[in-house]
Amino acid sequence: MYVGTLSFDLLLGDVHSLKEKRSLVRPIVAELQRKYAVSAAETDHQNLHRRAEIGLAMVSGDTGHLADVLDRCERLVAARPEVELLSVRRRLHSDED
Repeated sequence: MYVGTLSFDLLLGDVHSLKEKRSLVRPIVAELQRKYAVSAAETDHQNLHRRAEIGLAMVSGDTGHLADVLDRCERLVAARPEVELLSVRRRLHSDED
């Protein structure tokens, strides 16, 4: 069994309130969950209106499949024009760790 995680540090564009921030972050989280069957949530910077961190995790029995899905998730977030991807942190864990 393998677990893969990604953490996206995002800078949001023309956002002036936490309500506007939620209207940008929630659709990204929902699309990740819907398209790739991963667990995803906003995980940090909840009180800052121009920054967000989205974390996601996936469990798989195959590291190749796991890496492929994580790559697709990263490309999806990077392609969003309303956010700037500042950094991505990727971790892979096995049940032997």
